Amino acid sequence: MISLASCGAGKKEGDARQAPLVTAATVASARFIDRIEAVGSARANEQVTLSAPVTQRIDRINFEDGGFVAQGQVIAVLAAGQQNAQLADARARAREAEQQLARLSALKDRGFATNASVDAQIAAAASARAQAAEAIASIGDRVIRAPFAGYASLRTVSAGAVVSAGTEIATISDISRIKLDFPVPETMLSAVKPGQTIEARAAAYPDQPFRGTIATIDPVVDPATRSVMVRAVLPNGDLRLKPGMLLTVAIESGARVAPAVPEPAIIGQGADRFVFLIGEDDVVKRTPVKVGVRRDGMIEITEGLKPGQKIVGEGVVKVADGAKVRTAGPAAAKPTQQASAE
Repeated sequence: MISLASCGAGKKEGDARQAPLVTAATVASARFIDRIEAVGSARANEQVTLSAPVTQRIDRINFEDGGFVAQGQVIAVLAAGQQNAQLADARARAREAEQQLARLSALKDRGFATNASVDAQIAAAASARAQAAEAIASIGDRVIRAPFAGYASLRTVSAGAVVSAGTEIATISDISRIKLDFPVPETMLSAVKPGQTIEARAAAYPDQPFRGTIATIDPVVDPATRSVMVRAVLPNGDLRLKPGMLLTVAIESGARVAPAVPEPAIIGQGADRFVFLIGEDDVVKRTPVKVGVRRDGMIEITEGLKPGQKIVGEGVVKVADGAKVRTAGPAAAKPTQQASAE
């Protein structure tokens, strides 16, 4: 009797060892988003470098370092003494030519001047007016104006300095909006389109996302990198973003709801993936699945499972196909969880 009781107790202990304790999880629906990540460079909405058109002395500088300038505002004025003198001379010649033309026209009406002399004087008057216009244009070239509103760069020249043609005087940048250029692999091109929302982050503001939209996609793929340049536009009302900044870009697309399971529930064998489906009487079945994107510990299941099914969430190394298990749980995936591709 004692011997038989001992054998019975040993059998029960063996049965207990054959039923490992695992954590169960319920397959639940979760929202997944495909995510493309890239690195891009920030550019000003508009930017221009204003340079001296001729070699000349600077008479006046009319902007502050980093200050705001309005469209059409005078940035600098170059000396134009010689051009002013030329303009005065050209205007005097134009007046003289007009007066001479009036006298010849009167003489012609009385028959004392030929048509040829009148025509010659008309040409002389037109030439004098053209010389005056040329002098005015030359003076205007020495007044450097902002072509659009923006912020001026740091000043590197001073009034009184003689600058040569092409010397930079100021750079004007319109940073009310930022153009963000970044490459996208050609394999991902079908997931990118104008109007799509992007999220960018700068190292200077790691906790603040900057959101914008894709404006343009370059029609040409770079044969060296097999990528295409995409340009997004980001509002920059607080002027935090600066031209030249390096930003990480995330493009979200393909939002969908799909079955999701915890990462530890997935078993890998080569290119195949499996889960242990818990059936009646807590008997597990090795079930093949196809997986999608993953994030925050959850994996999308594209084929093989349905929401509501119970699987082994943790402890898959303890079980085998057809084995009976003891479950602790179930720990269901949160249906409100959002995941995206890395």
